[in-house]
Amino acid sequence: MNEEHEEHSEQSAAPQGEPEAQPSQDVPDTPAPAESPAEPKAEPESEAEPESEPEPRKTGESEPRQQDPPEKTDPSAPATAATPSEQVHHNSVNQYFYGELNASGAQFGIGTAGSDNARRRAVGRLDAGEADAILAPYVKPACFERAALALEQDGVVVLVGPPGTGKRSGAVALVDALADGSEYVVLSPGRSLDDLASGRVAFEKGVGYVLLDRMSDDTSQTADFDWRRVRDTVREHDARLVVTTVHPVDGGVVESVRHVSWELPDLTAVLRVRLVREGCARDTVEGAVSRMPDGCRIAEVAAAAERIARGAAPDEVWRDYGSGAAQPVRDWFAEDRTPQEWAEVTTLAFVNGAGYRDFETCQERLESWVQPAFAAPVTEEEQAAAARRAVNRRQSLSHNELVAVEQRKDGALIRTALVFPHPQYRQWALEELWTRLSTPYWNGVRDWLTELVGAQPGLGLQLSVAQGLALLTRPAFDEVADNYLHPWAGGAAGPAGQSTATLVLQCMCLDESLAATALGVARGWARSYDPVLRSTAAAAFSGALGVRFPTDAVTILLKMIVRRGGLPVDAAFALAGLVAVLAECGQDTGAVFRPLAYRLRAQRETLTGQYKENLLGATLTVLRARDARTGRLVCASLLERDVRRTATIGELWAGVLDNLPRRGRALAALNATLRELPAVSERPEQVAERFGEAVGEALPPDDGPPLAAALRQVAARADEQTTAVVEIFLTAVLSTKG
Repeated sequence: MNEEHEEHSEQSAAPQGEPEAQPSQDVPDTPAPAESPAEPKAEPESEAEPESEPEPRKTGESEPRQQDPPEKTDPSAPATAATPSEQVHHNSVNQYFYGELNASGAQFGIGTAGSDNARRRAVGRLDAGEADAILAPYVKPACFERAALALEQDGVVVLVGPPGTGKRSGAVALVDALADGSEYVVLSPGRSLDDLASGRVAFEKGVGYVLLDRMSDDTSQTADFDWRRVRDTVREHDARLVVTTVHPVDGGVVESVRHVSWELPDLTAVLRVRLVREGCARDTVEGAVSRMPDGCRIAEVAAAAERIARGAAPDEVWRDYGSGAAQPVRDWFAEDRTPQEWAEVTTLAFVNGAGYRDFETCQERLESWVQPAFAAPVTEEEQAAAARRAVNRRQSLSHNELVAVEQRKDGALIRTALVFPHPQYRQWALEELWTRLSTPYWNGVRDWLTELVGAQPGLGLQLSVAQGLALLTRPAFDEVADNYLHPWAGGAAGPAGQSTATLVLQCMCLDESLAATALGVARGWARSYDPVLRSTAAAAFSGALGVRFPTDAVTILLKMIVRRGGLPVDAAFALAGLVAVLAECGQDTGAVFRPLAYRLRAQRETLTGQYKENLLGATLTVLRARDARTGRLVCASLLERDVRRTATIGELWAGVLDNLPRRGRALAALNATLRELPAVSERPEQVAERFGEAVGEALPPDDGPPLAAALRQVAARADEQTTAVVEIFLTAVLSTKG
């Protein structure tokens, strides 16, 4: 199996609920082209590279100068005067949220493990535990046999239906029923039909493949032809492929691959199966089934079953799910409301959890922005009433049934926070606001939020705004994309707007049905002519989005590093950040290391040039990434806890050590890594020996002795234990040279 095939790589352990991590606080090795860069040689497309279109370059856009940044530069600091003005770097955008993304109250991914959704990859081989969790309680819908027949006959079937209809579990159940083996691979939603048909996905005999939430790229002229190529490729490899999408084929019928309209299964049967599997008594099961309200989604039924199985009363549980759960919010909106009441709920939807002072300040600014959307009070009585309400906003808030006051612990203090009475009210309030209020009002909301974010608020307020916008994408994706995401990512609200735009995508990753959409948005930024948009894309791929879709993230970031008009510094920081977050989440860091090593091997015989210089610089930056929680170098920790990565990490170190212009910086970083081994390992000598053998195997034959002499000089002032570790490492390096 192709080692570069990231989507087929082995799944790592389940993510742990650890605090944050971030890239190294050490100076990065700035990737930059040489004075007269030569175009890189064409290299074969690996599986880790789903796209092949060239990065567009703006006329007159200059290449960055090669430079060595000062020591101890903060990688999250804004670009300094040392950065050429022609190259746009917004490293302040690179705020890495690698720990648990606190989206309390956002109600993303109902029935899932909350922020764990953003802390595990959405592609790759489906491990046995996750497959069993899907298949064990699975209930087939009426359309299942029709889809199974199509898959059996054609090898490919497409499930079409809105979110929440169970397409994901249905796809896994279909490949389980018809694939020869018990291996299931989830492909990136960014895969094009050409990727599937042309060999960029290495289909294997007997394996079942699932492509969830495919981004539509069909055209009326070529759709049937492209699907026919996909079908023939899958058949040739004797595999099975199930694709899910919410988009019917544009412009005509596809005859070569059947598109099956997917339906909900019997939700009462789903509930019964889940409760019986949990060992609930028959009376409990039947009571829960009889009380289930209309309008539930599969995820809601699963969440309700879990709560009931833990002992919650069905009547209490069902109040939170189904079409009736939103009724209190709908009832509030059904009555005549004043402009101030509209502003109260709108402010709460985006500034959730703030104290009275901050909330009222934000509300007052919103009212000034949306004032043109309402008729001005005419009579003296109306004017007096409006003045009274404005004078005592707090009293008005106390009478609003959609506003609740919560006491939250903040260290030794208790803080007052304004929230919705129930977290799910936030989603429904946004849907009602979008449905009932017109464009002039939403223009005011846009200008208010842009002003709010542009003032560089704290991270808590940024996250609250991002949560609100992510929830608004459900009823109004175009509104969010056109008025917030794209302008902010392009710098319309300053660096804080860029980082808030990336936060919106991170929040969207908490919801299975929105993650693919977030990927599509970031990919669009990465392809833009605008270097600011591309910089924001790099930041987005360094966090939760990169964890969910590591193949896409690494492919796009590497293209930014090696191509003319790219953003090598921003992309290098993003790769370092992605390594840190993957390690912290217990995910496969090889998703970054393997493609880097592959490209270094391909450039081994190249003497110089933009491609190689940028690639070497990015590699050293990645090798120096640090965990913000511990402050430790990520590579040192990985050498101890993930033996499988030793050979690849050794190959990367050999690549930068073999480059004379970078050898001094590489030796200093290598020395720092060896110094940390006693702190991260109970057996530093064994780790150092294994590491030395890996580096020695990858180094050219004559490089061992000069490296040993230079490293001993760098480590001359080390303590006794570190000196011993360095000597063991060097002995292992030299032992590979005969």
